[in-house]
This record gives sequence, structure tokens and C-alpha cells, in this order.
Amino acid sequence: MTDSPADLVITGCTVLVHDDQERVGFEENATIVVRDGVIESVTTSPESPPAVEHLDARGQVALPGLVNCHTHAPMVALRGVAEDLPTEEWFNDVVWPIESNLTARDVELGARLACAEMIRAGVTCFADHYFSMDTVASVVEECGMRAHLGEAYFSSQGPQGREKSLEFALRHRGAAGGRVTTALAPHAPYTVTDDDLAATAALAREHGLPVHLHASENRDQAETSLERHGVTPIEVLARTGILDADVLIAHGTGILDRDLPVLAGASGRVAVATAPRGYLKFAWPTTTPVGALRDLGIPVGLATDGAASNNSLDVWESMALTALVQKSTTGDPRWLTSRQALHHATLQSARAVGLGDTLGTLAPGRRADIVLVGLTGPHTQPVHDLAATLVHSARSSDVRTTIVDGRILMRDRELLTLDVAEVVRELGRRMPALLDRGHGKRIQDYDT
Repeated sequence: MTDSPADLVITGCTVLVHDDQERVGFEENATIVVRDGVIESVTTSPESPPAVEHLDARGQVALPGLVNCHTHAPMVALRGVAEDLPTEEWFNDVVWPIESNLTARDVELGARLACAEMIRAGVTCFADHYFSMDTVASVVEECGMRAHLGEAYFSSQGPQGREKSLEFALRHRGAAGGRVTTALAPHAPYTVTDDDLAATAALAREHGLPVHLHASENRDQAETSLERHGVTPIEVLARTGILDADVLIAHGTGILDRDLPVLAGASGRVAVATAPRGYLKFAWPTTTPVGALRDLGIPVGLATDGAASNNSLDVWESMALTALVQKSTTGDPRWLTSRQALHHATLQSARAVGLGDTLGTLAPGRRADIVLVGLTGPHTQPVHDLAATLVHSARSSDVRTTIVDGRILMRDRELLTLDVAEVVRELGRRMPALLDRGHGKRIQDYDT
């Protein structure tokens, strides 16, 4: 403990904590001390140490910043352009033709709007899998968020797609004062060949990089892969060596029983990101098998996917939907509990993006990524079970303050690092060119 003032002290809040068994609990009337971007202490001492900045958080709950474990942030520019369509038509008739028009400026503006939306929803870190990611990295550095970024590629781009993904990952790893981490980002087994996946796995091992990709997104993909190739997408990841690297698998609603021992035998760290709103919207018959993955010790983080399919980047909603969908699909109201849902939203999400040692819990030595949530609204009162109130009654709009690395990015609902109005104006001017599909091109074909 140093005699110099702390950078930030938050007093009077109720803090979500994890015990030594990783169970979620709460400590009332707590004080959080932040120094050099790190949580120095979380105490219930009535004494408040001197600080450069002080936040009186009486009546608010302090949570670890939420992590959006899989998204395509710039796709907020396409929010609502492809509605009420089956997956194949959604890709082939609308989204992939539009994405052939994308410019780096479109991606930058979309990323700015997305970061603003996420900060306001209590998201402090996001795992992004998209194109022109240099611009996204720049936006992250400027706005103060944390991000796990990968330059997506298809095999149809030739070797340069994979090479560009590697070059991006190496150049930006550790950028923004360590707030940017990176991954190799092949799109999926159905758009990336086995040879490219094997080459990606070798690059991941050589350079110590994780892999972030879509796999077994839905049951149709798994069944089509079995019919055409005799293996599931998860088995493709195993035979190409992807499961020997650290890998974040997006969605996994098509994971079959035969895939579970394959995942259990992976020599790399495997995590899965679940984004239930999109699955409901596409009417997929299954969801991410969270319980089966839990039994294997595989963390399942919460995600939104892109706003073109999910229509929002609201991880708070993903938390509630994950709990509800798991209850519905298992027929068991005892799974997921509210406390389990909060565990997925905090520690498990941090682990999913490879940051489980530095994020995910408010404890000494962890990075100071903190959100303060107010529960004074009529929809959150009275509070009989705080965990249930947070998961099933509170909304992302109840987030009052968002902090990353000890820096306040939103104070009392006011964004401090982004100008939304200017972004919206320019994005609106660019819409006609972006949405034009008269050229008849698409960046890829969806055929699974």
C-alpha cells in the first residue's frame, strides 16, 4: 500500500464476488480501490482512502465488466436489413452481397457505433471477428474499451487471406496499452479448407496465438458435414489440429453427442461462445449445450453475434436469454440458476477470450474493468434475490457507469469517449452505397 492517492475509489456499493469455490455472492457497503488500472483492494472498511477520483456508488451494484465473447461489431451498420429469413437466404441474398461493398471507413464507423452501444450496456471487452480490423483496433484504442480481435478470412481469398489474418494478429497483439489481444480468425470449416485450417493451427502453435472461428453453428451444418465428409465440424477441427491450439468456438448449437469426447480430448484450451437471441430468430432447433460443456470443464461465454442477426449488442439480454433457453430446452427450471448465469457473464466469459487470469472478478490484482448498476427503477424493486434481480429484472439501461482499466468511459449514462451523433450522421450518408446489391456479387456462398 502506497501513501500516494489512489487513482479511483468507489464507495458504498454492493460488490459481486466469487468465493474460493467460484460461487457468486455479494458484499454490501464495499469500497473498491483502483491504482494504475488494477484493483488494489475490495473491502468493507468504513474508511475511504484518498483518491484522485471518487465515485459514490450508494444503492448501486458493482460487477465485473461484461464480455461480448463473439460479435462482428461493425455489422451494426446492417442492423435490420435482413429480417425474417432462413439462414441461407440471410447470407446469400442480403448480407454477403452487401458486405462485398464494405470499405474501411464503413467498418470504422460501424465499430464506433458498436463500441458506444456496448459501453452503454456495461460491456467492457468484446471478441470481434470481421474485416478491415486495423480500423477496429484504432477505434478500441481511442474509445478505451478492451477487445480480442481477429481478421476474418475465407479460403476463397487464397493464401493471402490467411497471411493477412496472421499479420494483423502479430502486429496488434498487446496494442492499446495491452487492451488489445488478438487471434487468428478463419471463418468456419464450411468456408475454410482443411489445408487452410491445418496451416492456421500450425501458425497458432508457432506464434502462441489463439484461434477464433465459427463451428457447428447449427444442427444443419453438422448433419451436412456428416453426409458430405463423414465427420462433424468439430471432428474437422480435431483432425486439422485446431483443437491443439487455444480455440474459441462461436455458437456450437450443432455440437452432437459424438463431439463431446472429441472436445474433451483437445490438447488446447477450448471455449464456446453462445448468442441465444440469434438462434431463436433463425428458428434453429437446438441451442448451445451449456450443461454438457460444463461437465467437460469447457467455459461458455456470453455473446451477441453481429447486430445484423441479433439486432443488438446487449450482453445483458444474452445473460437472461441463456438462462431462460437452457431451462426451456432441458425442461429443468433449476438450470441455469441466476447465480450460474452471472458466472457465465463474468469469469467464464473472461476465460472464453483468454483473459481469465486478469478479468472476470472484482478482486485485488485484476484489471479494473467495472460496471455500476442502479436498481432504483420500479422494474427492479423490491429486491428479494439480488442475483435474480440482476439477471431477470435489470436491463442494460440500468448500467450507470462503465470503467475499463480504471478509466471512466461512461459516467451516469453519459458517454465520455465517443460522439454518437456524428457517427450516425456520416453512416447515414454512406448507406445507399453500402446497401446496393445491384452488382450481383457476394463475398462468399453459404452452402451447408
